[in-house]
Amino acid sequence: MVRALDRYVFVEFWKIFVTTALGFPILVNIIDLTDNLDKYLAQQLSWGRIALSYLYWLPDSMFMVLPAAVLFATVFAIGSLTRHSEITAAKASGISFYRFIAPIFVGAVIATILGLILGELAPITNKKRLEILDANRVNVGNDRYNFAYAADGGRVYKVGALHLLAPSIEGMVIERKGNGPGYPSYVVTASMAQYRSSKGWVLQKGAMHVIPDTLHNMTFSFDSLIDRHFTEPPKQLTLAQKAPADMGFRELGRFITSMERSGAEVNELRVERMLKIAIPVTCIVILLFGAPLATSTQRGGAAYGIGLSLATTVIFLMLIQLTKGIGSKGIIPADLAAWLPSIIFGVVGAFLFARVRT
Repeated sequence: MVRALDRYVFVEFWKIFVTTALGFPILVNIIDLTDNLDKYLAQQLSWGRIALSYLYWLPDSMFMVLPAAVLFATVFAIGSLTRHSEITAAKASGISFYRFIAPIFVGAVIATILGLILGELAPITNKKRLEILDANRVNVGNDRYNFAYAADGGRVYKVGALHLLAPSIEGMVIERKGNGPGYPSYVVTASMAQYRSSKGWVLQKGAMHVIPDTLHNMTFSFDSLIDRHFTEPPKQLTLAQKAPADMGFRELGRFITSMERSGAEVNELRVERMLKIAIPVTCIVILLFGAPLATSTQRGGAAYGIGLSLATTVIFLMLIQLTKGIGSKGIIPADLAAWLPSIIFGVVGAFLFARVRT
């Protein structure tokens, strides 16, 4: 009987979760398509490519909505079971409330794992979407100064001055994070770099530092050097830089490390990086918050459940934006800023969860 009950509760939760996790992003996609359809048609994009671009956008749009989907599924599943006295019947059979919602907890754990996967998948699909829509825009002007560029393979370029007409670079640094002697870290510095269509970038008058571990640093000076991985043409270096949402957890970590070495402010990037873990984990935290409140939805029915879920979602999103701003200014540690909304909801949820009549 318990196994059948577990399957029943899990299916009730999962049906609402999938509907919400897919429904909200699809609604956002439809609204965005309505606003931008004329622009896409002016670019002579086919309907197939437009549809494919929105398919690539789904992982990114689903990532932020997962905690809300868990909340909606928890409130409506438990609320429905409460209104139909199924929880009361289970308690009469000796099954506690905590044991009764165990399948929902399993569903929240699955949602957390799904969120971690989507967090790493979204940067890949976002890149493909931008390639389809040609969303990158070249900066105005023929020169660009003092910027960092996150390249593929965990490489970061720091450029003092890029001149498109020459084309050349003044003050070039290339960094790559390694993992040991077999794949060492290295830093290449050059005073100048010239772009040649046949060879790519030719670095001039510089040094290469090979760092196999924390105790060794081998340095080689050079008059000229060709890095076969440095193949980006000059115009590509002027394209809009990747946003934190378009980088995976490790890639963003490497970018933060490189920016720290150059003395840049990275608190906002640290918050964004930690949110890639904090938001999926919130799927479990939000269950502790929503389950106790869901037992009272019988008083207001579906309207009460919708209002409760929407209000909680809005408060959670506002807390994320608030703590992100506080963490970016360095008022509190960046990692704590990312986790603070989850901590607040977790403490309140644990208090409410402990007060539920089992």
